[in-house]
Amino acid sequence: MTVVRRERRTFAGADGVVLAADVWGEATWPTAVLLHGGGQTRHAWSRTGPRLAALGWHVIAPDLRGHGHSGWPAADHGYDLGLFADDVRALVAELGGRPVLIGASLGGLSALLAAGEAPRAAARALVLVDVAHRPDPRGFRRIAEFMRRAPEGFASVEDAVAAARAHLPQRSRPADSGAGAGSGSSGMAHNLRRQGDRWVWHWDPRMLAAFEDRMDPPGMADRLLAAGRRAAVPILLVRGRLSDVLREDIAEQFCDRVPRARRVDVAGAGHMVAGDRNDHFVDAIVPFLADIR
Repeated sequence: MTVVRRERRTFAGADGVVLAADVWGEATWPTAVLLHGGGQTRHAWSRTGPRLAALGWHVIAPDLRGHGHSGWPAADHGYDLGLFADDVRALVAELGGRPVLIGASLGGLSALLAAGEAPRAAARALVLVDVAHRPDPRGFRRIAEFMRRAPEGFASVEDAVAAARAHLPQRSRPADSGAGAGSGSSGMAHNLRRQGDRWVWHWDPRMLAAFEDRMDPPGMADRLLAAGRRAAVPILLVRGRLSDVLREDIAEQFCDRVPRARRVDVAGAGHMVAGDRNDHFVDAIVPFLADIR
């Protein structure tokens, strides 16, 4: 497989927030934007990005606002879901062309609203990774409880790795590649920042309240379904077969109600599909990307 060099860039998000990003491939190639989930960083895509670039895609993987090296909004309301979508719109406009938006969890919701609500981002297609119009509250609460745990941080990166492994038992082995929570020590370091003599998660703590408010607010399911229909682009819904966040019946309902949506399941993966089974995840999306290229 061709090795593609990674570059660092910044992009302008909404309301002055600067988005840090990793970039692979040539700007003249068709573009894919990788949007991570809540509580992760762009390094969740550290294996997906170069593999897609080796297949001829120009890949952009930003840190979402309040995550990693991207900016933190000045006001608490800066974590409204609509502002995450506005960041996607701003990024797509700066890139030009019609990129494919590939979003996991929070990143998927942001992409769906950006492509399906006015002003609509000029997307070529959407890949929604273990997210649809409604989560299973039990799985959502499990993630929120993990994010609330250890507010004082960890004494070492290894302690954070142990906590993540306990949270993600489906990981068959720790991949020391920055593939998301549950990775080895060097990968996990990308999801942490130093605070005094402790290691804390690399996201703004104010984001958690907004994260929990998004569990299933009144009208949100209808809004997301409407966005899926109005996006008028091909949509691939990728579900982790072990997911406790996106139930099979909810995934089926989304595809039934959004005419251009289809679904594929990834065996052995939970909610963090690309981190749990990255090779299987990429294999699942490559035929879809080839169809819409």
